[in-house]
Amino acid sequence: MSVAIDQPVPLDIRLPATGGQTLALGDFAGKRTVLYFYPKDATPGCTSESRDFAAQQADFAAANAVILGVSRDSVNSHEKFRTKEGLPFDLLSDTEETLCNAFDVIRMKNMYGKQVRGIERSTFLIDEHGVLRREWRKVKVPGHVAEVLDAVRAL
Repeated sequence: MSVAIDQPVPLDIRLPATGGQTLALGDFAGKRTVLYFYPKDATPGCTSESRDFAAQQADFAAANAVILGVSRDSVNSHEKFRTKEGLPFDLLSDTEETLCNAFDVIRMKNMYGKQVRGIERSTFLIDEHGVLRREWRKVKVPGHVAEVLDAVRAL
């Protein structure tokens, strides 16, 4: 079963994360959570999107929101990506696709003429009580972070 607008999200799925942590959405109760799924560390679109979120991190924090990035990459890959890009938020490693499946972001995609399974770039806005309030699927990076920040402020 996947998430739906105005319904609680699974708060108990624990994943390994940067900084030697194991995190679950429930750890952020009382804060708004921006959960963005991206295909792969250190690829052009994912790097651009992550830099955009990093650039606005203070504005999200001022709106009582935390940012979490999720991909199927290893924690080691996430640590290198986070360090290289100076990302001020945690990245979760979902190698088993547990959170990806809960949020229904795995899709068949065309890559260089071949069908491959991968993460469809998606962002979810979860309120202070663990309820999904907004979702963006098939995200195009330019302007996306500003739109998410506006939605966080409007909550």
